[in-house]
Amino acid sequence: MRLGFIGFGTMGQPMAQHLLKSGHELRVWSRRAASADFAVALGAQRCTSVEEVAAGSEIVCTNVTGSADVAGLAASLRSGLVAGSIHLDFSTIAPGAAREIAARHRECGVDFVDAPVSGGGVGAKNATLAIMWGGREELAPRLAPIFSALGKSAVRIGEAGAGQVAKACNQMMLVNLIAACAEAAALAAAAGVDFGLVRQAMLGGSAGSRALEVFGGRMATRDFAAGVEARLHHKDYALLMDEATRIGAPLPVSAAVWQQLNALMAQGRGRDDTSSLLRVLETAGRQ
Repeated sequence: MRLGFIGFGTMGQPMAQHLLKSGHELRVWSRRAASADFAVALGAQRCTSVEEVAAGSEIVCTNVTGSADVAGLAASLRSGLVAGSIHLDFSTIAPGAAREIAARHRECGVDFVDAPVSGGGVGAKNATLAIMWGGREELAPRLAPIFSALGKSAVRIGEAGAGQVAKACNQMMLVNLIAACAEAAALAAAAGVDFGLVRQAMLGGSAGSRALEVFGGRMATRDFAAGVEARLHHKDYALLMDEATRIGAPLPVSAAVWQQLNALMAQGRGRDDTSSLLRVLETAGRQ
């Protein structure tokens, strides 16, 4: 297919590479031209504007940071996308922002699909992402070749915005589990036992999880260098707590974890790994 791609960060770069290797034509644009050099070297066509990307693409993929970034790109894309084309966004944004963008696109005959992903940079590199998407069901056959090139699963959740609700649930559970790992590590330390051994034992039991394996492992070795920057989980948590407030969903556990994330940011550890939530508990314990 003739695809556009914008957003070449940790996730976007390997995703674009997979699409090119799958035989799709790619038109690319980046605020920093050098960010797209790898794609051009692989055969992508460099464009000088967002509008130029849109004009030659049947589907434009975006993967940027926040709601405002996606909304800004969407406004420019509407100048170039023709009726029947699709704006496929892999970013994590507010569900309400996704719905608003979809409504504006619909006025131009363009579909908006929110398709946030889970799996991190490793999943992007290995094309094993879990994709949760919102949009018209009729679009599934057109999206399938893209999703199959990028991930191990793609589940339609509902209409536009529903994908972001699923991602909010995913991030909520993940960070809550990271916080639970931190409390387990703090309890083990207070009891004078080796959390590394405690973690090893738990991995073989019902508490075993990806969070305990990865983030618990970083706590056990005290390797807090960024694997997943805490500021990104903080951003995602702000979105989900705002949505919960808007619809009146009670999230008592998440509310407590939200305060721990806020404390982590206040300590200036936003670019450290989210396993640094352990240090929030350690700081509190010393006070």
